[in-house]
Amino acid sequence: MNASQPIGIFDSGIGGLTVAQSVTRLLPKEQLIYFGDTAHLPYGDKSFDAIRSYSIRIADFLLDKKCKVILIACNTASAAAYDILTEYVGDKAIVMNVIDPLVEKVAGDKSIQKVGIIGTKTTVASGVYEKKLKDKRADLEVASLATALLASMIEAGFYNNSVSQAVINSYLSYPDFQDIQGIILACTHYPLIRKEIEFYFHSRIKVFDSTDIVAQQLHDVLFKQNLLRPESSNMPHEFYVSDYTPSFEQTARLFFGNAVALNHSNIWA
Repeated sequence: MNASQPIGIFDSGIGGLTVAQSVTRLLPKEQLIYFGDTAHLPYGDKSFDAIRSYSIRIADFLLDKKCKVILIACNTASAAAYDILTEYVGDKAIVMNVIDPLVEKVAGDKSIQKVGIIGTKTTVASGVYEKKLKDKRADLEVASLATALLASMIEAGFYNNSVSQAVINSYLSYPDFQDIQGIILACTHYPLIRKEIEFYFHSRIKVFDSTDIVAQQLHDVLFKQNLLRPESSNMPHEFYVSDYTPSFEQTARLFFGNAVALNHSNIWA
């Protein structure tokens, strides 16, 4: 590995572009290669075995692109495939996920005695957040809720409006959330509804999402290993999807904050 190599980021679709956007803000000199597995989305209702298989194939694609980092910008894939992908990739690249940085941040906040978690069905069912949080702080109380409608709602463009607020309010009225001091947004789609979540709680609790937290950890890891690119790359960012429709490109703009030209790369062909 060397500092001039790009950073690879992948997700089940385009939600991970929220993480990619934060990475570009914090690390503007780096080149990104993003892969969205739109042919298999959503991962939230897939088996762990299927997600691991997809993740290994995507890792091969990013390794072929000479990426120095493979960042799993998907909570479901992080829960299902991080360990096996770390072993598979070995020393060819640094493998990172979006769960561990959030766990470290929340567990280190002593003002939080009880935390809520919202995410996909598979992420919540895995119990990965609860286990990792308890490993860090046995005294921390955790309440989790699968919020299956939120990701598809956001991709359909329903956020920051009365429809989305009604759906969010319905989920967040979950009785176990009534006495939380913080909530983890365990899906990379959810930063787009962060303001609505804060509104529901009247900003009285802390809201944690993976965008800036993960980008900061990526910076720290690259700095420690002397892999930060010293000069701005003259190579443009590259964005790939395994299945292309014009609507994906339109939605990608919502998640990345700028126009994104998606390249179709069916790595299963």
